[in-house]
Amino acid sequence: MWDGIIYVIAQILTFIANLVGDWGLAIIILTAIIRILLTPLTVSSTRSMAKMQVLQPKMMEIQERYADDPQRMNLEMQKFYSENKFNPLGGCLPTLIQMPVFFALFSVLRYQIPASACFYGIFESLALSPNDAVLKLGWAGAWLYIVFDLAFGVLTLIPMLLNQQATESMQGQQTKIMGIVMALMMMWFGWSVPIGVVLYYVTSSAWGVVQQVFITRKVTEKAKAEEAERLSNQPVNINVVRRERKQRPHKKS
Repeated sequence: MWDGIIYVIAQILTFIANLVGDWGLAIIILTAIIRILLTPLTVSSTRSMAKMQVLQPKMMEIQERYADDPQRMNLEMQKFYSENKFNPLGGCLPTLIQMPVFFALFSVLRYQIPASACFYGIFESLALSPNDAVLKLGWAGAWLYIVFDLAFGVLTLIPMLLNQQATESMQGQQTKIMGIVMALMMMWFGWSVPIGVVLYYVTSSAWGVVQQVFITRKVTEKAKAEEAERLSNQPVNINVVRRERKQRPHKKS
């Protein structure tokens, strides 16, 4: 199955490259196609994440109430998800779907495209990693490779900073720290992968940032308002525990 995914990505990329005459542009077009196809799923994922933010206090309440009984807590959480028609993994689907493409593209660029494949002369070879470019061309000759690797990290951090504005101060600080750590990890990862993979990620992330600024925020605000209104209209369930009355002892006659 994995070889099949690599084969399909290689064939699509080769077809686009032959059509437009440049491998780098082909990667950008492939990225745009993937992002367009994922747009409905991204909107659905955004709604799911917004819904989770509204439901978070009630979820934490369940976790605190049954902290000493993990089995009961899992049952109550599943019941809560079912009652509110919520899938906790719904916000991860676009990322999970893109991961096979990301790693398949790594294999295609490393082993299957011509070594001369470039991006209008901007990069000597899309198969070179920033590290390989520095060793081959020197720091001065590989400066564009380095810039794209830095962009790899920055574009990982920006969406988290945008999300931070919509969270509470403590959660916002945690998100910021997590974003910085993730950005450093992405730059470290991007340093050793083909620059074509970095080009794919930079293009995809830039698309995501623009989408988040102009579309995702509106979807999030609307989804939060709808979910908050739905919860406010729900009937309040009060769990009443009846105390059993002890029978009085009968007097002996």
